Amino acid sequence: MKKIFLTTLFLVSSILIVLAQGTAEITFDKTTHNFGTFSENSPKVTCKFQFKNTGDGPLVIHQAIASCGCTVPRYPKEPLKPGESGEITVTYDGTGKFPGHFRKTITIRTNGKKEITRLYIEGDMMPKENK
Repeated sequence: MKKIFLTTLFLVSSILIVLAQGTAEITFDKTTHNFGTFSENSPKVTCKFQFKNTGDGPLVIHQAIASCGCTVPRYPKEPLKPGESGEITVTYDGTGKFPGHFRKTITIRTNGKKEITRLYIEGDMMPKENK
């Protein structure tokens, strides 16, 4: 009887602790960035996506995965408290790529209410100028 009582007390306590932490929610200022036109002479371009934890629990970004190896996302590894802001930096490197239009996807996986969010970058890389 004592074991059942202690087990039940432990389970109820664990559930209350999880519920007390609340749920995180990630909100981005924008989810798409257009680099416009840039030259193949300077094929690396970078942008930043600002976000905020608008939930009532700590936000953890588990992964940021780009659709291609030419795109590299950098994101905060530490949890963000409710109300805190952060940024995800995305660098596109067109070195060795064919000039023209590109559109890449960055998939963000969090512990938030909406677990998956997609960010998009696009632009037009113009051919090198021959002199």
